[in-house]
Amino acid sequence: VKLDDKTSIGGQEVVLNGAGIRTRAIFKVYVGSLYVPAKVSDLSGVLAKAPRRVQMNLLRNLSSDQLIEALVDGLKENNSPQELAAVKAQVDELVAIMKAIGDAKEGNVVTMDFVDGATRIGFNGAAKGSIAGEPFNRALMKIWLGDKPIQADLKKALLGG
Repeated sequence: VKLDDKTSIGGQEVVLNGAGIRTRAIFKVYVGSLYVPAKVSDLSGVLAKAPRRVQMNLLRNLSSDQLIEALVDGLKENNSPQELAAVKAQVDELVAIMKAIGDAKEGNVVTMDFVDGATRIGFNGAAKGSIAGEPFNRALMKIWLGDKPIQADLKKALLGG
């Protein structure tokens, strides 16, 4: 997978902070990458400035249910019940957007951009939906960068480790 060193989100340039491979059991699932305005080494640095992007370049076919389940599990692992309750409507929006996208194939690219106070979901370069609110994006970022990330070495890689 070839990743750009920099890209533009909402007309603002962001740089590749880090990237790594998400594995599940013995399978390589996707290449995850993090783009931010300037290199950072921790979650607070990522959350301090927008715009930011988490990008997933899929290395295998995934059903929309598999993708949704992984995102929802990651949200539950890294956010308190109160934090989750506060963004329940936005999580429901995310689930609806991912269902509408449908199954994803090897080579597809999912982007989650935080810009202008909203998380914009993209699929293969096309806008698929926008979810308002910084609290939701903070909860989402914790999937990869929280205290119990979906994969510790992927967190380290995204943070430039």
